[in-house]
Amino acid sequence: MSQTVPGPDGQPRCAWCQSAPEFFEYHDHEWGYPVADDQRLFEKLCLESFQSGLSWRTILAKRENFRKAFKQFDFNAVASFGEADVERLLQDAGIIRHRGKIEAVINNARRAQELVAAEGSLAAYVWRYEADNPPEPQTASTSAESIAMSKDLKKRGWKFVGPTTVFAFMQAMGLVNDHAIGCSKREKAAQLRRDFIKPA
Repeated sequence: MSQTVPGPDGQPRCAWCQSAPEFFEYHDHEWGYPVADDQRLFEKLCLESFQSGLSWRTILAKRENFRKAFKQFDFNAVASFGEADVERLLQDAGIIRHRGKIEAVINNARRAQELVAAEGSLAAYVWRYEADNPPEPQTASTSAESIAMSKDLKKRGWKFVGPTTVFAFMQAMGLVNDHAIGCSKREKAAQLRRDFIKPA
């Protein structure tokens, strides 16, 4: 099976884009491009945890609702959420109403505060796990780095951060260029990664 499909402009895109029309926009403008913003990194980790057992299309369709529900994923704000907020979110039809995942976001916001205090920023921590020798594009669902980061986050008390979830996060946030060979956006991702100044 080909790893690419024609996009709306006729240029090749990663084959997973054909699963939903809205994937092309996400793929072309976000997926695989390096991110150093702590709030965006936290958001993506949370959304990937919500995706566990579901499709990314479901999460992407609800992303703006998630942002509204979780204060734009400002982890300093979410860290102050209590049981009343959990109950409120369980009534919010705009998000995935899963108690364990909602509570995990609140827990992870508090763990993110601790991590920033210890490491300087989420970005500085995350980018230490950039792969030196990543797997061939779109051949793996985990990596040595995602396994290591997952293990360390769990040790720090984070929840819903298994190796597959972490690898999907790494793919999306540009820690690995997993655009398919032949994808018209692969070189853009590669150039952005070359120009990227890794957080210290």
